[in-house]
Amino acid sequence: MCNNHQRHITASDTPAFFAIDNYGFPEAGEHPADPPNYYPPYFSSERFQRLGYHVEELRDGFYWVTSGGYDAAFVVTNDGVIAIDAPPTIGENMLAAIEEVTDKPVTHVIYSHWHTDHIGAASVFGSGVEIVAHEITKELLERFPDPNRPIPNLTFDKDYTLNIGGVTLELSYKGENHCPGNIFIYAPAHRVLTVIDIISPGSATFMHCDASQNIMGWYQAQQQLTEYDFDFLVAGHHMSYGTPDTVKASIEYFADVLDGAQAAVDRFSRSDALIGILDGAGWDKVFVGTENWINSMANYATKYVLEKRSSNGQLWSERLAGVTTQTKYHAYTVLESIRLERPRPNYRQRGENAPPFLT
Repeated sequence: MCNNHQRHITASDTPAFFAIDNYGFPEAGEHPADPPNYYPPYFSSERFQRLGYHVEELRDGFYWVTSGGYDAAFVVTNDGVIAIDAPPTIGENMLAAIEEVTDKPVTHVIYSHWHTDHIGAASVFGSGVEIVAHEITKELLERFPDPNRPIPNLTFDKDYTLNIGGVTLELSYKGENHCPGNIFIYAPAHRVLTVIDIISPGSATFMHCDASQNIMGWYQAQQQLTEYDFDFLVAGHHMSYGTPDTVKASIEYFADVLDGAQAAVDRFSRSDALIGILDGAGWDKVFVGTENWINSMANYATKYVLEKRSSNGQLWSERLAGVTTQTKYHAYTVLESIRLERPRPNYRQRGENAPPFLT
């Protein structure tokens, strides 16, 4: 592993990085290159560099569209096109991708969830489409209106089957995960599953478990992916669609993050260990001690993951892109999930000199 992952914090204001002395985040230092198979051939093609998008048929009229960072999908039916999501980074290129393969109109748009980075260009489809989403997504968009995210006009609670022009899509809400209202979209005849922001195929996923809100639910959703019989996963991010093998790799990686975070909590979140860390900073600098406590746990969990050999014998940095930069953020989020969401083994007892308990 590289010994220079982060550079010393030195104030600067350059096109490459903005830094402040002492109190900010350091600039990323030297890191290993991403695994060589992470970047598909389309990414370096002249066409992609010129147009800014790639469209690929997964099976029988079900298409995957990517900007190389964000994904969406569409299905061509006998009656028209069903679009799934509309990321602003794809924007009108979603229309261009559809027009490459069919002259049929877009009749339906499915929102995976309410976040603007995935549906913030839905207005490109015009006002005549039917917009399908979970009822929580509609509630959030009514509460925080956005003209580029039109309000859904067809909503559901638990499960809904969309039958359009000979194509069946099974929509399911299994509870809060990445955010409230984030749904599973399954095309059984195509064996394509669309679930956004749960894993990012081939990578360690964006920091803080992809900025997810309910980490226990997010972990549960990873396992729920495996309950479907799919060949392709549209996952929302990064360079490629997913497969059962890439899904298994991501699940294994985050299981290791959870194991490392639990070990860190067991060691550093004991009341006696925390007192020792706070003593080190001084009791007139409690928040300095708190940062040292949180960072100690995150560092412990990160070290566990970066040094662990995965099931195929490789280090995670050899197997998934972004491991050396993103793991510390995942570790922080997961260890806080352990402290906030998961059952605790004990609590503080009455009386003096109580035995150590988890804080």
